[in-house]
Amino acid sequence: MSLRFLLASVVAAAALATPARSETIKIGVTPGPHAQILEAVKAIAARNGLDIQIVEFTDYVVPNAALDAGDLQANSFQNQPYLDNQKADRGYKIETVALTVNFPMGIYSKKYKSWDTVPQGATLSIPNDPTNGGRVLLLLQDKGVLKLKANVGFKPTIADITDNPKKFKIVEVDAAQTARTLDDVDVAGINTNYATQAGLDPVKDAILREDPKGPYTNLIAVRAADKDKPWVKTLVDSYHTPEVREFVLTKFKGAVLPSW
Repeated sequence: MSLRFLLASVVAAAALATPARSETIKIGVTPGPHAQILEAVKAIAARNGLDIQIVEFTDYVVPNAALDAGDLQANSFQNQPYLDNQKADRGYKIETVALTVNFPMGIYSKKYKSWDTVPQGATLSIPNDPTNGGRVLLLLQDKGVLKLKANVGFKPTIADITDNPKKFKIVEVDAAQTARTLDDVDVAGINTNYATQAGLDPVKDAILREDPKGPYTNLIAVRAADKDKPWVKTLVDSYHTPEVREFVLTKFKGAVLPSW
């Protein structure tokens, strides 16, 4: 055996013994279920050579701004109507690469145990962004509580209410603050992640709840320039696994529903 051949064999063996360097990405999430699910995804992605750093944001506005600016490589916190609204308003070059989970939205109250007992003239707080506030209004219309103008799409506003027979007083607050208003209002429309953070059980405590089938399934978003990069497929494949699905079903007991 020649010395050159021996050296080549040693180098090749060393290359095989050295694991490939992991690629690191930052993913923006909101606290609660999205962050918890990404922790489960993170362990699987690590086995596939992708190191995920989870960055938590307490509102719905910053994660897209941070992604568009390049401070994040992806985010996982929003649904398509919300992303479409953000892109239209702010010109973000952000694209959906996968669907994740659905959080059926609920109406909650500390004062009333059922919707039937909510009185005339009750005060209702809803999120002040067009997508989530509109989502509550559509839920109320679906349950026969009020009526909206025809063809309002997924982003109706208070101005689109055409019939409010119980004369509900609707106040708009930041989505992250809706659960905190429960001490001051009669009922509140609260996104599931904020409800769980506040110790509410979306299955047991919601006195009205959204139909889980609809356009509000959450998603993973990346910059348009990155959507075909190999790490995107690794991220999506790591998320869409039986292990993560089982984690979602076991951990959240119907409050959060997997899309795959």
